[in-house]
Amino acid sequence: MNNNDENCTINTEWIPVLFQELSKLIVGQKEMLEAILMGVLSEGHVLIEGLPGLAKTLSISTFSKTLSLAFQRIQFTPDLLPSDIIGTMIFNPNTGDFNVKKGPVFSNIVLADEINRASAKVQSALLEAMAEKQVSIGSKTYPLETPFLVLATQNPIEQEGTFELPEAQLDRFLFKVKVNYPSKEEELQILEKINDFQSIDIQPILSQQKLLEARKQVREIHIDENLKKYIVDLVMTTRSLKEYGLKKLEHLVKVGVSPRATLGIATAAKAQAFLKGRNYVNLDDIKVVAYLVLRHRLILTYEAEAENINTDSIITEILANTNI
Repeated sequence: MNNNDENCTINTEWIPVLFQELSKLIVGQKEMLEAILMGVLSEGHVLIEGLPGLAKTLSISTFSKTLSLAFQRIQFTPDLLPSDIIGTMIFNPNTGDFNVKKGPVFSNIVLADEINRASAKVQSALLEAMAEKQVSIGSKTYPLETPFLVLATQNPIEQEGTFELPEAQLDRFLFKVKVNYPSKEEELQILEKINDFQSIDIQPILSQQKLLEARKQVREIHIDENLKKYIVDLVMTTRSLKEYGLKKLEHLVKVGVSPRATLGIATAAKAQAFLKGRNYVNLDDIKVVAYLVLRHRLILTYEAEAENINTDSIITEILANTNI
């Protein structure tokens, strides 16, 4: 579909073709797949949380094939070292020099599988790459690939053997997606596909050059000034609940979200509009992405945990309370 106005022309005809190709292997999980694509288009990293066996890893590896992107998987474990991610200097006895051996982070899409099973030291090694799109090996700094995207999976914190991600690293993820069990109908489809699984050949739908062009189109999508003010109001509410008429939530929120969330909502809303074939953002786009952008950035109090209140319920209250 092509939409035109005086500011922006977009081409989204490839999007349904992409999802059709993904459906050869992936059953359901629409929110996760759309969030990954929005992350790719927004140049933002994505954190995917769910129990094992819910096609998180398969979805990410399949996505890389459809987008013609180089893919590397890092299995995070308690004994993983920073050098296992970014690389190291290797001594060459023949020349007497040290040569750089680049790690798996030098790829377009990096799957950080079960990221919360590694120590904080290892997690922080990934932070430089996510934040700066470069890494330091020895005394030199090396730029990463373009495009570069970290798609990380994690198990729920309640699972044994997991380490909670530090707040600084959580804030570097544009989205946090929660993956749920498939429906009864979807589980039946999975059973029907199992015999054909090995023979399915995933085809590239978009070249790297076309992807970079799509990213440029997303950046140029229009957001009305009133919607920009609405985004700022959402973010400011998380920091000043009483001032914005939500005193009843004050005891539940420990820390509001950073300005990175403001930028994240605006960027993600553009990608959401692009997915819907529009060259402008509407209110629904913002409401859809608000959960993805805010849920991992809001820090709740112990009282909220004791009352079994999660960030999604807080976001729902904020959205209901905020007018354009």
